[in-house]
Amino acid sequence: MRYKTVTVAALAVAAALSLSACGPDGGSDNADGSVAEVSARPKEKAATVLDRPFEKPNLVLTDTTGKPYDLRERTKGKPTLIYFGYTHCPDVCPLTMSNIAVARKQLPKADQDRLQVVFVTTDPQRDTAAELAKWLPAAGDPSFVGLTGDFPTIQAGARQLGIGIEPSTTDKNGKVVSMHGTQVVAFSPKTDRGYVLYGEDTTPDDFIKDLPKIIKGENP
Repeated sequence: MRYKTVTVAALAVAAALSLSACGPDGGSDNADGSVAEVSARPKEKAATVLDRPFEKPNLVLTDTTGKPYDLRERTKGKPTLIYFGYTHCPDVCPLTMSNIAVARKQLPKADQDRLQVVFVTTDPQRDTAAELAKWLPAAGDPSFVGLTGDFPTIQAGARQLGIGIEPSTTDKNGKVVSMHGTQVVAFSPKTDRGYVLYGEDTTPDDFIKDLPKIIKGENP
């Protein structure tokens, strides 16, 4: 199979083009302002498998119980899906959580217990620990981890994964909008690195097909 080089920014923009309510992606710069570039296989299916996986962000945020949650430590050696979004999102965020939840329920019980799904808010001012605790079980699954914290820390963590997010703004109608990329990043239990990206057009069937391989640390 031939390979091509693509930028994470290009992937993020492609994922955001069909996004309306959540807003366009804020970009995918590195901390030094340069564009994060990765090599990826040509997109022929829902999953984009990266040749240069992402390091898991060194994030310590607050979970739905109000306690500190060290992302690297708590998900170490576990298949993990990470998504950045917000609870007031009218479409993409709840749909993504629902699609993953539907797929998770098709897994054997042991694999359901192994899979970690982490939702990191991009709107921490409104998405308190209590708000996430109320929203996640309804939008997705009670097992999903919800994290909040200060916005600069969350934004820096997202950028490490090539996901651009912007501070929440208020539009001319007084509606608060949170602009964010819509990728789901899958991390291998073998290496703890993010090696697969999913866009907002990923269906429950796509996740049902791929999750058994992701849980084993295999390429979908």
